[in-house]
Amino acid sequence: MSVREGTIEELRAAVGLQIADEDLLRTLVSGLEDVEEILHEVVRSDVEAINEAARHLVDAGGKRFRPMFTLLAGQFGTTDRDGVVTAAAAVELVHLATLYHDDVMDEATMRRGAPSVNARWNNTVAILTGDYLFAHASRLVADLGTDAARIIAETFGELVTGQMRETVGPGEGEDPVDHYLSVIGQKTGSLIATAGRFGGMLSDAHPEHIDALRRFGDLVGTAFQISDDIIDIASSSGELGKSQGTDLREGVRTLPMHYALSGTPDPRLVRLLDGPLTDDALVDEALALLRASGGLERAHATLNDYARRAREELTALPSSPAREACESVADYLVARTR
Repeated sequence: MSVREGTIEELRAAVGLQIADEDLLRTLVSGLEDVEEILHEVVRSDVEAINEAARHLVDAGGKRFRPMFTLLAGQFGTTDRDGVVTAAAAVELVHLATLYHDDVMDEATMRRGAPSVNARWNNTVAILTGDYLFAHASRLVADLGTDAARIIAETFGELVTGQMRETVGPGEGEDPVDHYLSVIGQKTGSLIATAGRFGGMLSDAHPEHIDALRRFGDLVGTAFQISDDIIDIASSSGELGKSQGTDLREGVRTLPMHYALSGTPDPRLVRLLDGPLTDDALVDEALALLRASGGLERAHATLNDYARRAREELTALPSSPAREACESVADYLVARTR
């Protein structure tokens, strides 16, 4: 499957990636094409039910940000392009596996413009398909050495721990904001951090540069979730291309909501955020109250801080078109919420 046509424009639209260097552009496009081939090859099964369910999200496409960042991180080293491409495919398989599981937990009916696997088939099929993708991701990483296998195992642990902590909620006396930021760091930041770490490590980058890429990925991953939280409240349905207030409808408390509920919150907002909202009028009311609160402004400040810290991590890397591309992502995270 070719991703050459429109791939970079889609990445620019999705993650704010700006690449002026033609050589880097060709390298990333070529790498993403190889990643697509691996993804479609490894999920193939002689059992038609597995084959169809596993290809469902692979065929649906997506941002492919994680493999792209793996390939971008590989630009800071000098060797083993094949290993970087394999790792890029593996981190995308892990991401896709988490989406299958997330849809079951969220009782989602749509994913990437198509019926979710749990809606098209059932929860059991969705869970087993996610497990199938996790297994193949592990197989790919096993070929990259024991260090890579250990890292992906640790990342699995972070993903599951973050999901469990989100499900259980903050503990007694735990600050809800600190809990939320920690959870999204585990659920989103950890895998993007691993993508950066793999790209640097497998291209034989300097250890200092590998650490910087890992930390940048962790911060950028968390910032992506915060920016999505803001956009879901601040943007109109027309701007989003879907219904606004998705988190309100699912009963999910995001960072702007936690900020709005701190201190002396509006009693009406407290009641509205007590559970999922299924009535459009109540969603509109909650959105209006959230926009009038200080929650969005404080979430913007937190987003700015994460983006700033991410850019600071990049100063440890040598000046290059790849570093400039990473900087553009950090800048975009703030710009997309304005």
